[in-house]
Amino acid sequence: MSSSSSSVLEAEIFQYIDVHQGDFVEVLKEWVAVESDSVQPGLRKEVIRMMALAADRLEVLGATVNLVNLGSHQLPDGQDLPLPPVILGELGKDPQNPTVCFYGHVDVQPAKKDDGWKTDPYTLTEINGNLYGRGATDNKGPVLAWINAVEAFKALKLAMPVNFKFVIEGMEEAGSLGLEKLLEEEKQCFFSDVDYVVISDNLWLSNKKPGLTYGSRGNACFFVEVECGDKDLHSGTFGGIIHEPMVDLIALLDSLVDPTGRIQIPGIYDSVAALTEEERKLYESIEFDLEEHKNNSGVKKFLYGTKEEILLHLWRYPSLSIHGIEGAFHEPGIKTVIPAKVTGKFSIRQVPHMDLLVVKQQVVEHLEGVFSKRNSPNKLKVSMPLGMKPWLTAVNNPLYKAARKAIKTVFGEDPDFIRDGSTIPVARMFQTIMQKSVMMFPIGAADDGEHSQNEKISRHNYIEGTKVFAAFFLEISKLHQHLHETSSTETNN
Repeated sequence: MSSSSSSVLEAEIFQYIDVHQGDFVEVLKEWVAVESDSVQPGLRKEVIRMMALAADRLEVLGATVNLVNLGSHQLPDGQDLPLPPVILGELGKDPQNPTVCFYGHVDVQPAKKDDGWKTDPYTLTEINGNLYGRGATDNKGPVLAWINAVEAFKALKLAMPVNFKFVIEGMEEAGSLGLEKLLEEEKQCFFSDVDYVVISDNLWLSNKKPGLTYGSRGNACFFVEVECGDKDLHSGTFGGIIHEPMVDLIALLDSLVDPTGRIQIPGIYDSVAALTEEERKLYESIEFDLEEHKNNSGVKKFLYGTKEEILLHLWRYPSLSIHGIEGAFHEPGIKTVIPAKVTGKFSIRQVPHMDLLVVKQQVVEHLEGVFSKRNSPNKLKVSMPLGMKPWLTAVNNPLYKAARKAIKTVFGEDPDFIRDGSTIPVARMFQTIMQKSVMMFPIGAADDGEHSQNEKISRHNYIEGTKVFAAFFLEISKLHQHLHETSSTETNN
């Protein structure tokens, strides 16, 4: 396809999307109205209803849809609760076209009006160009933008430039229960012909400038438990004559990180890759409003003063955060009790090349070393109940090149190449199981407030996001075709 004919095609598609944007907003309104909260068991039927709604939308496009039953899971009270099915959808089987697999989710975080929402969280409300509602940006809006882009090709009776595979789930906000097992089971079947994987379940770093995400940190969560006996004690009767568990625990937690934020566990930085000049240059052009980020946080001062230092410590260096103490009295007022057992909770956001098992060993050895020097008669137990690995991919592969061109076409500027300081297990999951290129392709702005009160996606981002996905289909098709032709020529020579 020539660049001129591609431009004509894009103009036709973009015009269709502009003309039908009201319809696209109406569908998003229908989806937001479904309280598909996967966290609260009482709303599981709503999640299942949402999955059926999404399946219907794909079937209208002509996709073959399979709602895969994942069985049930057990709640802490012993009750069995059905898991919502996962959608495996397929559209197009042209052997000349690349096959792109899109992942998204249609479950949401809990939301109530009295949490501080200005509008009903389950009634999509447009104010000053912003579409407010739970799930608008995380993740119903981006899922629909992808589907809307496919619809534009179908409605205009245009040949599909790529074959599509859809993976849409309803348990992402509750840990994607059953998804990894399903991906493993379908690796040689449903996913056997997948060339590329695209995930649109995160945000830009900026409110205005598009971004493409190529990495995220992992997360290793720890419990450190100190126990002195089998019951709580009165501080007037036993205070001053026993070695209190809380005193031990506070000393242990205090040993983990220094006032500059540097982790004090020996060896923890040994595997962190050195910063290359090429990577350092990526940070220079990134649009990031340090003052706005500070204002959003509500704190007066960050540990670092420049944009580059902040982003480096958010993305490519590990961090340690202390989250709480279980077993201690935390209600208003004073309760003069010595708790028998206290558990400190902290996590380490680890970066690529850090090994989870090595991190666990380093943490255990450090805490046991600190504890032994206290000569405490109490019992210490350190555990890692949850460990999720980091994700990193190359930005010079066809996926990122195609997305960059699409963004330039629609938004008129090159995107920032960004990483995410939080953990995106699904990206690592797809990359490990599929052994294919994975890209995080967000369309939501930094101020969309995912998981927060007044979550929104702007009408602009929703509609232009639909266009950018449509442009991406054309670009990845061209790039893939070019790579295929180049490979064939080299083979023949």
